[in-house]
Amino acid sequence: MNSYLTGYCGKNILVTGGAGCIGSNLARVLLKAEPAKIIILDDLSAAYAWNIPQSPLVTFVQGSILDDEMLKRVFKTKPEYVFHLAAHFANQNSVDNPEKDLLVNGLGILKVLQYAHIAGIKRFVYSSSGCGVYGLESKMPFEEFDVSISLHTPYQVTKLLGELYTNYFHNLYNLPIVNARFFNVFGPGEVPGRYRNVIPNFMYWAMAGQALPITGDGTETRDWTYVDDIVNGLLAMGVVEKAIGQAFNLGSGVEHRVVDMANLVNEITGNKAGIKFTQRRDWDVKTRLLSSIEKSRNILGYQPEMKFEDGVKEAYSWFVNNRENIRRSAEF
Repeated sequence: MNSYLTGYCGKNILVTGGAGCIGSNLARVLLKAEPAKIIILDDLSAAYAWNIPQSPLVTFVQGSILDDEMLKRVFKTKPEYVFHLAAHFANQNSVDNPEKDLLVNGLGILKVLQYAHIAGIKRFVYSSSGCGVYGLESKMPFEEFDVSISLHTPYQVTKLLGELYTNYFHNLYNLPIVNARFFNVFGPGEVPGRYRNVIPNFMYWAMAGQALPITGDGTETRDWTYVDDIVNGLLAMGVVEKAIGQAFNLGSGVEHRVVDMANLVNEITGNKAGIKFTQRRDWDVKTRLLSSIEKSRNILGYQPEMKFEDGVKEAYSWFVNNRENIRRSAEF
């Protein structure tokens, strides 16, 4: 059991976006702490109710973080901890729908922060993006101080905006916030789709016997991080006092080439269709991604445990066990 779980025993916890991959896995682990209640707020625009853990301790509220009535409803339960994972995800989606991205990722977090401030919560943990707030001029591996204001998608802009808002509430109102910068999260609970991440999409296509499309030449690297490691980092952020007011990378600290990931997915699924190369997307200018996790290690005690190959196998097992739900839910 995670050593930080005891801090959540008997507490009320709000998880916005809790039907998604990270939120649903966070809720499952939090249940081990026997909290008083876990409230999940999710509009199911990019997630699914079947992904939410079933427990008398879990209350699911279907609604938007832009809806004041829904926010009043969930904050009426007096949450002590807020994990703000709700977001308009991700880069291509924000390029196609920039106004909605600004509404959800900008106005949405502002609204949640306002209610959190009024409620006097113990900790507000925000899901930022390590793949977004660092720019081409940022030194590799990315360190927390080296953010950029020269960004390439609305999603990157609004994820940084979210950090500016959390910092504002901390500086003016002393709201106990922590900013979590995720790197390429993957694992069970992640449903494929048009605007979803590459590993679940590759898994879906490979299981259908299709060639896996690589945008670029395949030598691009990503810092893929297993969702259980992300959850452990979030749990630490919720209780470590020294974390308040700071930002932390949650990555694996290891680079993997995209082509190697694609070949691994094909190997695990038995897909004989291979891979195909397509044109790189206009906004996809970062050929390498790698996080520095030294700060997270030193302050949070964060230590990724899942090996990449084993994590992909776990994701595949989840696909097999949830094949019918995924088939009905995947939208391309």
